[in-house]
Amino acid sequence: MGDSSRMTRSFINTLWRRAALLGCLLFAAPAWSAEILLTAAEDGAGVQAFAQALAQQRPEDQVTFTALKDLPAPSHLPANTRLILLDLPGLDWRLQDTQGPPTLVLRISRLQAHQRLGTTQHPRISLLWSDPPLERQLRLITGILPQARRIGVLYGAESEFLLPELRQHATPLGLEIVPQLWDNINDSRPLQTLFRNSDVLLGLDDPQLYNPKTAKNLLLSSYAQQLPLVGPNAGFVRAGSLASTYSDQDDWLRVLDRLLDHPPANWPSSLYPEHFKVVGNPQVARSLGIEQVDEASVATRLAEGEKRP
Repeated sequence: MGDSSRMTRSFINTLWRRAALLGCLLFAAPAWSAEILLTAAEDGAGVQAFAQALAQQRPEDQVTFTALKDLPAPSHLPANTRLILLDLPGLDWRLQDTQGPPTLVLRISRLQAHQRLGTTQHPRISLLWSDPPLERQLRLITGILPQARRIGVLYGAESEFLLPELRQHATPLGLEIVPQLWDNINDSRPLQTLFRNSDVLLGLDDPQLYNPKTAKNLLLSSYAQQLPLVGPNAGFVRAGSLASTYSDQDDWLRVLDRLLDHPPANWPSSLYPEHFKVVGNPQVARSLGIEQVDEASVATRLAEGEKRP
């Protein structure tokens, strides 16, 4: 009987140890392991590179890319999928269905979202903004042009909704927003009026106003008036504006990595990337008689300012 009792206790102890080990392994496994599906209308090299980079960043997850044309309706996708949209056609497809998996939308600007959603919010969609935050752009101006106080802003019918927010951010910085409607890009008179009343021009990410057709007129007028143009994005800096903040692929991967570590119920309805960089145009700075922008130093100061309450 003694031997039998000892054998029973030994067997029970072994079971407990195995159960404890199994529990440890289960708790050690990533709780956020998930099926992540990326999609876009265009399956180009850039999209594939982004999908591969995300897969390498999250080896514990199953990361796949499927072209938009090969997907069923959103409500027919598995509910535990985490869906990432990489272009506007993907968002338009997703908005056709109120059901479907939780969704992160990249490469979407404030204006593009406003055109599609207005002030409403889709309960299963999180929008990750592609255009620079207005407050960050204003703080960039105060950092590189400390004497500038009157901030000229061209706006159109589609981007007018941004003006109240812009004023809200400008006031604590001691800046004055000088708005100017530009509803006819073939008419330069609004430009001249704005330049006379401003110290610097801040470009909104409105493609109706800032595009290849308007760039020459805007930039030549800026040089003629010796009035710097900041923004609206990194691409326009390469074309001839002074500077802008922007987030690149590495910055967005860091944002996604953080969000995907949390349950979708905790995802925000919209988000600007925490990580960003500054780009400046040295030739433009020289032409305007302005000190060249120290991109790394300015970005560091801006980031430190955002971390302070």
